[in-house]
Amino acid sequence: MFSARSQFATEENALTQAVAARRALGLPVLDLTASNPTQADLALPQSAIRAALAAGLDGAYDPDPLGLWTARQAVADHVAQLQRRGQTGFAPVPPEHILLTASTSEAYALLLTLLCNPGDRVLAPAPSYPLFGFLGQLNDVQMDVWPSQYADGWHIDVAALHAALTPQTRAILAVSPNNPTGAVLSHSELTLLADLCREHDLALIVDEVFADTLRQPLGDGVATVAGHAACLTFSLGGLSKTCLLPHAKLAWTLVSGPPDLVEGALQRLETMADTYLSAATPIQRALPALLDLAPMIQTVLRERLEGNLRFLQTAVQRTALDVLPVAGGWSAVLRLPLPPDDRDWALYLLETAGVLTHPGWFFDFTDDGWLILSLLVAPDAFRAGVRALVAAVEAAGAEA
Repeated sequence: MFSARSQFATEENALTQAVAARRALGLPVLDLTASNPTQADLALPQSAIRAALAAGLDGAYDPDPLGLWTARQAVADHVAQLQRRGQTGFAPVPPEHILLTASTSEAYALLLTLLCNPGDRVLAPAPSYPLFGFLGQLNDVQMDVWPSQYADGWHIDVAALHAALTPQTRAILAVSPNNPTGAVLSHSELTLLADLCREHDLALIVDEVFADTLRQPLGDGVATVAGHAACLTFSLGGLSKTCLLPHAKLAWTLVSGPPDLVEGALQRLETMADTYLSAATPIQRALPALLDLAPMIQTVLRERLEGNLRFLQTAVQRTALDVLPVAGGWSAVLRLPLPPDDRDWALYLLETAGVLTHPGWFFDFTDDGWLILSLLVAPDAFRAGVRALVAAVEAAGAEA
C-alpha cells in the first residue's frame, strides 16, 4: 500500500537506547548535543521579537508565490550586509531573484524537483548533518557523497569528488559554514565546484543557514555565494539560525548565475511555489523587523558560542583531546585518542560519566575518532559536561 520512498529505517541506535535506559532509571544526562535555541536560556530581545510577530498579523491575505516583496527586499538587504562583511565581490541579489519558503527543507525539495528527474543523483558533502539522504529518498533522488578531509583545516577531497560524478548527477550541494565541522568554502574551492558545474551542466546549491555565525577574520573563506555568477547557484538561509526562531518557519533561497538560467529557474520555481504557498503571510510581514533585530540576536549568540569554545579549548589543554578550529556554526569537533571508535567512545562517556555527545558517524565522518559537541548549551551545563568528559577520557587513558 505504501510507497518505497516513504520506507525509512527507524530502528534506534545503541546510543539512543542507552540514553533512554539511563533516563528511565532516573540517572542524570549531561547533554552536550542540545541545539534548540528556544531552550538554550539565551538573553534574546523577546519583547521586540513578540512585537514584530504581533505586527505581522495585521493586513489582508494577498500572496505572492515567491514571497511578499517587502520580505524579499529585507532578505536582499540582509545578505548584502554579509557580502560587504565578507568582501565577496559578488553583485547584490535583487528581490526578484529570491524565493521564500516555510523551511530550508522545503527549499531543498523544490530544488530537487526543479533539477532532477526520478533516479537522478546529487552530490552531498560529508561530514554533514544527516538530512540529505531523507530528502533525496522522498524526492526519488540518489544522494552521493563528496568527502572533505582534515589536514590543518578541512579540504575537499578533489579526487573523490571527481570520482563521485556520474552522467546522472544534476547538482552539487555544499554547506558553508558546515554543520558540524564549521568549515567555510574557500574561494579556490568555490571556483573548483563552479568549474565542475559548468563542465557537467550542474547546479550548485549552498546551504548558508549558519552564515551569520562566521568568525573573523575569514581569510580565504567565502562569506556567502549569493551573487556568484559563474554557474547556476542557489544559496539558502532562514530565520531558524539567523534570528534563532526555528518555530517561525521562514527560509529564503537566492538564485544567482547566468541570466538565462536564473530566469528559467525562477519561472519554474514560481509555478511550483504557487502550488503550495507555504510561507505564512504574518511571518513574511514580520521579517523586515525581525532581520533588523538579527545583529542584536547574533551578538548574544556569539557571546555564548565564543565563551563555550574558549572554555573547551582550555579544558582539553595537556590532554589526549584536540579541538579543531571553528570558522562558524554552533558545533565544536573533538579529535579523540584511538582506539576504540567514536561510537564506543560516545557510549563509554554516557555510561561512565553521564555525558551525551554525538559520535562522528552520526554526521557521516569518513573515519573514526571524532566527537561533536553543541556550543549552544547553557554555560554551567556545558562546563559541567566538558569537565566530566575530559576526566573520563583521561581516566580511560590511564587505564589503557
